This record gives sequence, C-alpha cells and structure tokens, in this order.
Amino acid sequence: MTRIIAGYAGSLTIAVPSAGTRPTSDRLREAIFSALEARDAIDGARVLDLYAGSGALGLESASRGAPHVTLVEKNARAADACRKNAVLIAAKAPRGSRPIILTAARAVHTFLETSGDQWDLVFIDPPYELGNDELVVALELLAPQLSPDALVIVERSSRDAEPRWPAGLELDRRKDYGDTALYWVQPAAPSQPA
Repeated sequence: MTRIIAGYAGSLTIAVPSAGTRPTSDRLREAIFSALEARDAIDGARVLDLYAGSGALGLESASRGAPHVTLVEKNARAADACRKNAVLIAAKAPRGSRPIILTAARAVHTFLETSGDQWDLVFIDPPYELGNDELVVALELLAPQLSPDALVIVERSSRDAEPRWPAGLELDRRKDYGDTALYWVQPAAPSQPA
C-alpha cells in the first residue's frame, strides 16, 4: 500500500501497478520531502517525475503545494495508475488551488527530446536495472530544461557506482538509506571569466 504522506491529500491511498515498478518507501519519501520543505523547494514549483511508476513522488509534491506536475511513465499499466491517482489528488485540492497534473505515457528520452518546458524540481527514479549510460543520456536531455535554482533528485541502488554527471549538472550531496542512494543534483554554477 502506498499513500500520500502530507499536504491536502495526506493519508490518501494511491494505486500501485501490480508489477514493473519499485515504489519509493514511505520512510524514504518522508526524508526527501522533509529536506525539500526545508529548502522551500516545493511550493510554486513545476515538478517533473520521470520513470514515475505510480506517480507517488510527483503527486506528493502536488499535495504539498506544487501547482504543476508532469508524470512520465512508458509502462501502460503504470501510466494508467498515474492518471487515476492524479484525479484522486486533484479532487482533494482546496477550492481555487487545483494543481495541473499531466501524465505522459512515453519513454523518458522521447518526452525530454520534445518537452521544451522548464522544471524546478525533478525526480528520477528509474528501474535499478537501467544502466548508468542510459541515465546519463536522460540527464543530458534534462539539463537545458532546468530553471537556474532547480533540484534533481536521482534514486539508485546504493551498490551501483555513482552516475556520471553530464556538463551543466553538479552533485550537491549523496545520502544513503539502506539499499537506496539519493543524489541531489543541481545546475552547475556558470564559470566565471578569468
């Protein structure tokens, strides 16, 4: 069972596909969102949830004040769960502050090649079997679409090597939670002329 932890939809149970996804645990989501709220990174943010699965990370953001969330998931069952969960979350929103929650049933690379939007907060929680080379391609496509103060949170197995961060992105910090490593990544500061 997966639930929304806090915000206007707090404690609402959401659908999780029976196979093909690895939901982020409640404990880990609590840690992520506690840190994000400490940085004031959710309220007003345009949020992108790549490899969304059930959409729990993006939907948690909507429940906590993100006005625009896009869930990207190519698995048809998971994308259907995202759509249904988005309707449940939006229905709980206070009058006059209903978020826009979109589901893109497409591969991440295809979505990023055609998106053209700018994102403030991005969750990347791919299947652990996704190779680092494929992850780097997604990060390269994402980098020019980030706002200057954006945060990207990448979830990987703590046993895997740290991903290679492409030009335009830099690691802010890494934190391990058991078998999971969370990488907090941000746009690289522009280099100063000599």
